[in-house]
Amino acid sequence: MNVLTDTIIAPATPQGQSALAVIRLSGAEAIDITNRIFRGTNLSLAPSHTIHYGWINDENTDLDEVMVSVFKSPKTFTTEDSIEISCHGSPQIVQSIISLGIKNGARLANPGEFTLRAFLNGRLDLSQAEAVADLIHSTTLRSSEIALKQLKGHFSTLLKDLRQELIDFAALIELELDFSEEDVEFAHRGRLKELIHKIMLIIKPMLDSFRWGNSIKDGIPVAIIGAPNAGKSTLLNTILNEEKALVSDIAGTTRDFIEDTLVIDGIMFRFIDTAGIRETSDILEGLGIERSKQKLREADIVLFISDVNKNVDETINDFHKLEISKDQAGIILLNKADTISAAIADPKTLAIAEKSGAKSLLITAKYKETLQPLLSYFSEYIKTQNKAEGTIISNARHHEALDNTRAALEKVLEGLSSGISTDFVAMDIREALYHLGTITGQVSTDDLLDSIFSKFCIGK
Repeated sequence: MNVLTDTIIAPATPQGQSALAVIRLSGAEAIDITNRIFRGTNLSLAPSHTIHYGWINDENTDLDEVMVSVFKSPKTFTTEDSIEISCHGSPQIVQSIISLGIKNGARLANPGEFTLRAFLNGRLDLSQAEAVADLIHSTTLRSSEIALKQLKGHFSTLLKDLRQELIDFAALIELELDFSEEDVEFAHRGRLKELIHKIMLIIKPMLDSFRWGNSIKDGIPVAIIGAPNAGKSTLLNTILNEEKALVSDIAGTTRDFIEDTLVIDGIMFRFIDTAGIRETSDILEGLGIERSKQKLREADIVLFISDVNKNVDETINDFHKLEISKDQAGIILLNKADTISAAIADPKTLAIAEKSGAKSLLITAKYKETLQPLLSYFSEYIKTQNKAEGTIISNARHHEALDNTRAALEKVLEGLSSGISTDFVAMDIREALYHLGTITGQVSTDDLLDSIFSKFCIGK
């Protein structure tokens, strides 16, 4: 893709009324175009990284009182001349200024085009560019920390260094191909194996961190599962401290899932209240139950809520029917503790925990004070899951590329062990280099860039 050279304009703040809004321009004519519509300082003479007071003017009619920030190439986000106009936050004013900029030679930016230019002009690599979007969309402290670390380049610098080491070996392998008739070996096979093992040792924890990183980015899914009238909706309402779900004594009230979030210790949890699981001839309720089972399979944590008055073996049997996988955390919540004495409830809870092998807690879903052990469990869950040291992967594209790199390197090791010809070893190394390069953008295509930057907002 060629470097884009025309001047672009777009709002950098969300649509809607606000005290202030920011409009961005970037490109060779950004300063000249703004000068034509700005009544105040001559911006072409202004030093870089300065702010100037004045008015946006259209044919001798003032549109708004503004502050204009001037950023001159190359020390800007896009490396191009850039302008930021801080105006009042009326949607009409913002649109009028943008229309005036377009009238004077700018064009409306495409989604993510400012960041795309930063990438194409070498200001950011591709993984850093993606971190910009992650930072904008981060909803918790922990997700913003991961995005910020990636934006600083820790992840991409590590991958670039590893890739360069592999390139150096690949060059020696390619040299051997040029001298194939002379049967010479320029690339020491033992050192090549050591390098590949080193790369694999670095890649593996990154791959292992993805599940946790993705949970931090999108929220940890928590499915609330149980029979109709077990107290699922009441539990959701109490956890969120609002009447989110409809509560009724009529069985089967919840016929689709209801979802909301809560941030605990800097991590977002996505609580999903599901339709009660039971045998039913009601088609609509049956569809809700199927969705409940789907949400159960997708959850990282499954809260199985059951009436404490039920038989111990029946509760355990219902829990095991859920077939919770080893990658999921399953908790049995024995609800309606206020209807039974502690002398009966406590031994029952202990027996269910011992027989089921799952953590069991006694609660009364409508009373928040009884949920403190459950909330404490979520905090402990964060600590046990947050074992990843160094870089945490939260981007599915990066995970796929790293997994493909690992597979290609394994083929290199298998080839070296079996003594296959040098050209096949070189081919597998090239494949690993390709996949590593797609993460940082050292290898890219127009389709890949379009796919990534089309998801950005217009002004970023």
